[in-house]
Amino acid sequence: MKVVILAGGFGTRISEESHLRPKPMIEIGGKPILWHIMKIYSYYGFHDFIICLGYKSYSIKEYFANYYLFESDVTFHLGRQSETVIHNYSAEPWSVTLVETGLDTMTGGRIQMVRKYVGEETFMMTYGDGVSDIDIARLVNLHRSRGKLATVTATQPQGRFGMLNLAEDDTVVGFQEKPKGDGGWINAGFFVLEPGIFDYIEGKQTSFEKEPLERLAKNGQLAAYKHTGFWHPMDTLRDKKYLETIWESGKAAWKKW
Repeated sequence: MKVVILAGGFGTRISEESHLRPKPMIEIGGKPILWHIMKIYSYYGFHDFIICLGYKSYSIKEYFANYYLFESDVTFHLGRQSETVIHNYSAEPWSVTLVETGLDTMTGGRIQMVRKYVGEETFMMTYGDGVSDIDIARLVNLHRSRGKLATVTATQPQGRFGMLNLAEDDTVVGFQEKPKGDGGWINAGFFVLEPGIFDYIEGKQTSFEKEPLERLAKNGQLAAYKHTGFWHPMDTLRDKKYLETIWESGKAAWKKW
């Protein structure tokens, strides 16, 4: 099963980093967050990736074109008969198709533009800026058991602020650190999709999260996989620093490999 990753946005809310490179190439622990996402899927045996490019696409192309240089020891013989020798060659068992989907194309349009690479088969899709300890195998099994055109992973994000526990007389009796959400579930990406979803996308300016998902829900064709474990996006510099801190602590929940 192929995995489509949306990696073409401008990343304006993390412009401190994204003015130099696309958001999926911003590093956590010395590796692009895109790499972390691919490792999550690869752990479950999914190695065939289609990456939708847009903003600063050359950065992602250069990364994969030179992947073996980043992962191995290299000797360069510089002379008339120049030669490059790769030592301790190490690379992932990935097939990576990089597709130019345009600078201003919306998410639905990007998905539509990779249809010829997906083929007429079930595929997965996620965003290039969020990591999770999601069980991909369980997600796929749930999708198959529900028989819908689409399954979206739903999660309750961590609250941003801690809470005060107050007594009836407004005395503070305790504290609660950053409770999970307000009971609402949000779209966390990590979709499983049938090729029938392409019929719900009209063109390049279609936002997948708007009309296509709304129509799928209205037609009873959208299932939810409730994920109660770790999930965190990298929308802002604060998010980036938070994920970096978790990684450096050795307690990154998404690192199963």
